[in-house]
Amino acid sequence: MKYQFIHDWKDVFRLRSMCRVLEVSSSGYYAWLNRFASSRDLANKELTELIRASHTKNRKVYGSPRITKDLREAGLTCSKNRVAAIMRDKKIIAKTTRRFKVTTNSDHKLPVAPNLVNQNFVAERPDQLWTSDITYIWTHEGWLYLAVVLDVCTRMIVGWSVSNRMTVELIINALEHAVLRRSPAPGSIFHSDRGSQYASHDLRKALKRHKIVPSMGSTGSCYDNAITESFFHTLKTEFIYHTKFATRSIAQLELFDYIEIFYNRQRRHSSINNMSPEAFHKSLKLS
Repeated sequence: MKYQFIHDWKDVFRLRSMCRVLEVSSSGYYAWLNRFASSRDLANKELTELIRASHTKNRKVYGSPRITKDLREAGLTCSKNRVAAIMRDKKIIAKTTRRFKVTTNSDHKLPVAPNLVNQNFVAERPDQLWTSDITYIWTHEGWLYLAVVLDVCTRMIVGWSVSNRMTVELIINALEHAVLRRSPAPGSIFHSDRGSQYASHDLRKALKRHKIVPSMGSTGSCYDNAITESFFHTLKTEFIYHTKFATRSIAQLELFDYIEIFYNRQRRHSSINNMSPEAFHKSLKLS
């Protein structure tokens, strides 16, 4: 189109000269430009609303790459750069991160399992390798402790448990939840840190009963259980730090919503092709 050509080259050639060569009027060009700008503004307005909807639906934790993926799967053609530009202009921002600490009591004389993982967090199939850890959440009733069991292949939280005390029963309940849900084959690995709860006789007995092999990381190395700590980092920066809990019961209900509804079934994970854990699990061709 002549007007589009003039618009593309207006910074190189004089406008009047191009209009004369192409036998169009400058007033006609400006009329086209107003229509073009209005059409672009309308398209950007519609795209902005879709971006806001995706951002809100996903708890305001998505940046432009995941939102672009969301929009493309909905059938919309758009570039990541355009989405990023609109988000910057409209101040649509993903929730920011915040540092947190993990506490582990490894000062005990209980038996320690060998490290079978050695920071190689790779599994070809679901339920070959599970990792586990404990974190804490503040409520107006006091601390609530959360233990999770994470499947390395799918990044799904396959088991979890909460309690007002950080005991071995907390971990065993999370383990039993995972076993009931997934029925792992004999020889599956359960990897954790060297905390006293994980080294306890009762947990070793429960693992043996289910024919699951224990594995423990090195003392003082955050990388030896990095995959679970990464989940806790995500949980806290996307959810916990932005929420106040009146009671432990309310916190438990909110955790169910975040873990089971959002994280496992909706939230895109970059390490599994920007799919949710459940979607990735369904995409695997399992015999």
